[in-house]
Amino acid sequence: MLKLNLNTKINISKERVESRVILMMGRVLLVTTPEVPGYRVKRVVGIVTASTIRTRGMLGRIISGIEALVGGRGRAYLEELNKARREVLDELERKARMMGANAVIGIDFETTEMLEGFIMITAYGTAVEIEPLEK
Repeated sequence: MLKLNLNTKINISKERVESRVILMMGRVLLVTTPEVPGYRVKRVVGIVTASTIRTRGMLGRIISGIEALVGGRGRAYLEELNKARREVLDELERKARMMGANAVIGIDFETTEMLEGFIMITAYGTAVEIEPLEK
């Protein structure tokens, strides 16, 4: 067991500490990069995908229509897009965990508008088991 006092200095990068905290909490690390700095891929589990489809309600469509008339940022659709992205990442994490992975690398997103006002977001990546590099 490692004992530290208040004067002990630890030389670990902030990113590495955050990554270890996420892994220790049982969360699946989600990254768009092909690797995680400070970690090595121990095992490739497989491809993982997740999709979600969202739409604006009638009021949201009216607000979006007004925003389109005056120009500028389409906040109503942007909010819906952000909700959809969060949903798809949560689903990707859940599926990767069920596969036995502790990380998903190389995540990519595809966004499609289906019909009038329906937004579909798909995310996919490689579910892997990673472990810290030993120095």
